[in-house]
Amino acid sequence: MPKILHFADAHIDMANYGRHDPQSGLPLRVIDFLNSLDTIVNTAIEEHVDLVLFAGDAYKDRSPAPTYQREWGRRIMRLSKAGIPVVLLVGNHDLSPALGRAHALDAFDTLEVPNVYVVDRPVFLGPQDLNGLPLQILALPWISRSGLVSHLGIPGGDPSKIYEEVEKRISELLQAWMEQVDPQLPVVLTAHASVQGAKYGGERMVMLGADLVLPGSLVRDPRLDYVALGHIHKAQDLNEGMHPPVVYPGSIERVDFGEARDDKFFVIAHVQRGQTRVEWRRLDGVRPFIDRYVTLNDRDRIAECLQAALPTREQMEGAIVRLVLDYPRDWEPLIDELSLREYAQPCFEFHLVKRPQVETRIRLPEDQSVGSLNPIDLLDLYLRANHVPPDDCEVLKTLAEDVIRSVHTAPEK
Repeated sequence: MPKILHFADAHIDMANYGRHDPQSGLPLRVIDFLNSLDTIVNTAIEEHVDLVLFAGDAYKDRSPAPTYQREWGRRIMRLSKAGIPVVLLVGNHDLSPALGRAHALDAFDTLEVPNVYVVDRPVFLGPQDLNGLPLQILALPWISRSGLVSHLGIPGGDPSKIYEEVEKRISELLQAWMEQVDPQLPVVLTAHASVQGAKYGGERMVMLGADLVLPGSLVRDPRLDYVALGHIHKAQDLNEGMHPPVVYPGSIERVDFGEARDDKFFVIAHVQRGQTRVEWRRLDGVRPFIDRYVTLNDRDRIAECLQAALPTREQMEGAIVRLVLDYPRDWEPLIDELSLREYAQPCFEFHLVKRPQVETRIRLPEDQSVGSLNPIDLLDLYLRANHVPPDDCEVLKTLAEDVIRSVHTAPEK
């Protein structure tokens, strides 16, 4: 029974909050991500897993700084030297948009690092590719729409029709692979992709739209024994209690306030033909995000409301905190921002987002109604009511006229 450690969405160079560590020179937030990655690597080595499967997005962008590449490389080399096979899927954040340019994980392939297999195109991996491990992997890295069109030989056109064709081709590809599998060995599907019905942080669900979305029926195929996904940062099993487990382990650290309430995990999967057991391993020490929102509606109790909106100083210790304020614009002088920031000093970082509200009403002349105005006149009223500068109004109205003209003059299909 192969024992797989599955993780995804490391984003180790995410340094959008906080300061630098004076000893290493690394941003403290990068150290947070590296600490989680160290926990994962240490677990793989100490528990003698048979395979580490990384389902994409090592970095936050396609051109990571050499320092971050070094830190990622050190951890992967530890696994390689321990003799543990490692499968690295290329995610959307690792892939260059320019055709022919190297992706962020290309060095491991170019240098032929022992025990490390980089997946940058759809591929079927068998025991011969995995140091003799009795396992079969159907691997789908992230491929951009242009890449999908090029790779699958699909003519360009309407994006929705392209995705329909891509879905058909991927289904055909997986079906062809399933016909090649050894029925005695377990089968794992891994993909860096969205799956219809999965949930992002904040309970926003994945629907068919701008990117390729794999249908749920494709990943819930009972002939599969485990589905290892990456791309969505919220940990979830899309086939909970059923076979196969369809698992997003989520990101290894909180990336932004959309993940403030999410715990972070990696997964140990004991993969067996027709019966797989999954262990969710919670990552401890993940830096807390605290997100609070308050609407001020009593000018005599502003200080009291602001302090009540925040947790205690002890709870804020080392946390990244955001406080969003909605209030009437003329109450601005009543907000003691200095005292608020002093109270929030224990935070790792404190964000105060002020949203002063101004009551705006669009008034029409007595001899006019909304129905009597054309779209450009309505847009002009809206822009003026929202105090958009006159020069910007003219630019926006010109653009609107161009859009309207293009719609009316477009040839019928």
